Amino acid sequence: MSFARAKYWGFAWGLSLLTQGLWAAVQTTPYIAVHSQPKYAGLSVMPYANAQAPKGGYLSTASNGTFDNLNSMNGKGSSTDGVEYLFDSLMSNSLDEPGVMYPLLAEKVTYDPKQTQYVIFHLNPKARFSDGSAVTAEDVKFTFDTYQTKANPGLQMYLADLDKTEALSKYTVKMSFNSANNAEMPLILAQMPIYSKKDWQKKDFTRVTMQPILGSGPYLIDRIDAGRSISYKRNPNYWGKDLPVNKGRYNFDRLKYVYYRNLDIAFEGFKSGQYTLHEEFTARKWVTEYRFPAVQAGMVVKYRFKHQNPIPTQSFVFNSRRTPFQDIKFRQAITYAYDFEWQNKALFYGQYRRLQSYFANSELEAKGTPSPAELAILKPYLARLNPIQRQGVLKDWKYPVSDASGFNRNNLLTARQLLIKAGYTFKNGRLLDTQGKPIRIEFLIHQDGLQRTLMPFIRNMKRLGVEVAIRHVDVPQYIERMRTKDFDMTTNVMPQSLNPGNEQAQFWGSASADQPGNYNYAGIKNPVIDAMVQQVIHAPSREQLVLRTRVLDRLLRAGYYQIPTYGKGENWFAYWNMYHQPKVKPKLSSGIDYWWSDAGQAKKVTQYLRQK
Repeated sequence: MSFARAKYWGFAWGLSLLTQGLWAAVQTTPYIAVHSQPKYAGLSVMPYANAQAPKGGYLSTASNGTFDNLNSMNGKGSSTDGVEYLFDSLMSNSLDEPGVMYPLLAEKVTYDPKQTQYVIFHLNPKARFSDGSAVTAEDVKFTFDTYQTKANPGLQMYLADLDKTEALSKYTVKMSFNSANNAEMPLILAQMPIYSKKDWQKKDFTRVTMQPILGSGPYLIDRIDAGRSISYKRNPNYWGKDLPVNKGRYNFDRLKYVYYRNLDIAFEGFKSGQYTLHEEFTARKWVTEYRFPAVQAGMVVKYRFKHQNPIPTQSFVFNSRRTPFQDIKFRQAITYAYDFEWQNKALFYGQYRRLQSYFANSELEAKGTPSPAELAILKPYLARLNPIQRQGVLKDWKYPVSDASGFNRNNLLTARQLLIKAGYTFKNGRLLDTQGKPIRIEFLIHQDGLQRTLMPFIRNMKRLGVEVAIRHVDVPQYIERMRTKDFDMTTNVMPQSLNPGNEQAQFWGSASADQPGNYNYAGIKNPVIDAMVQQVIHAPSREQLVLRTRVLDRLLRAGYYQIPTYGKGENWFAYWNMYHQPKVKPKLSSGIDYWWSDAGQAKKVTQYLRQK
């Protein structure tokens, strides 16, 4: 989900208010900026937008699996792609500046960026839901009260520092926090979709629903083909179309999401024109399968978008709640069975790089040995760490490297010695645990075609005497098993941001390890990691945020909770040649919301497809 203002908002005025007997630097500004200064507060249009972009045309893309729930915030069922376009949030993220947001439903905010104990959002009196009713402070209060009591556990944990929400007036709402200083909370609150209190009076928020939900966003539901596709139409009466963040944005008259059971079938659908924009995730396809006639005829275009975000952490996840993954020595040894170098050469055409960090491709990534500043943060915690983890956080971290021959002999020998040293034994080619029982592991997946990239790892596991079975389930079953943490090993992709905060507690915190629906899939329960997550959340400056995140990165790597595999600092897109982009590209997003359709090119594409 989501994640420059108008000239008449291009001023910011700071206030010094005497609050509870202490001078606090409370300010009221037409933006939120955490540990930074906004660059676009005085602009009437964002620099990565074309304010003259024509409206019209359509954009369609593929989705995987199926859907049965339009309420993406209750954590039930399979939520529907594109529903974020139905709702506005209080503010809108800058696509160029980490930790900066500009007005949307709220035209300004009051808070103390240094000692953030509360935030007051001043709503734009012009803000309207799609039925014409005003968006008020009562709607905002209802939304967050509901999130805190009826949303999925992960979202409730994400908002755990929110103490209460108060409607101070019709268009002014105050959110107070439990902690004395949580600079990230205004950003978190500002990005949540706002619901209508009246719309939910006779509906149950906790239930799966395909009944349209009233929102204030730029699109409305157009057509639902149950389980197969959903279409949205641009709202011509959208209240916020002239806001600076929205000029030149939301240009397509229609958006459509077409659902496919697997990605291979989806790609065939793209080739035949069933949808118009395809994001490619497979290196083999990207290199070898974009030679079909439409590409050669110039009707389909390939596009690489190089971003400046952390690379999403693609990994093999160990469920440390289960034997044998409760043993860090076993997890460490198994890490040597993953052979990236051969895989990248033989399967990925050299398109990927090995992930050495949970924050790769950013300044948050821990590199080399810890700096003096990092050591100062680590020192109080070192004695509390497992010796393997303690040794790992202090070294120049590098995951095992193979000779790319496909045999991975040296690394497997290392793994074998680590297992023997840890008390494991080998008998008749099988690995036995310390109780003499054979080790069997089930690898849970839902993606078709994933076996191809898993098999080299599984072969190496079998060479170590580990019996591995691949369990392939459908998407709904996979979602449920992940929700209840019912797996031994699985694959996962964990996105990260340049402003890590509360979500880190969901990813790695002890409290989230046993909560159904939360994201600590590895089951990490480590008091030192808990403490470091809190330090990240409450970092007083950008410098400290970077330092503390690097220390967290070191702790996660050295705990061997996952095997980070591979990634890339770019997105791969292919689209039917009917779209244009602004000349200036944003740094943190592909900015597809700012693309537009070329009517002449769209006609050529239509004629081409009819001829086929």
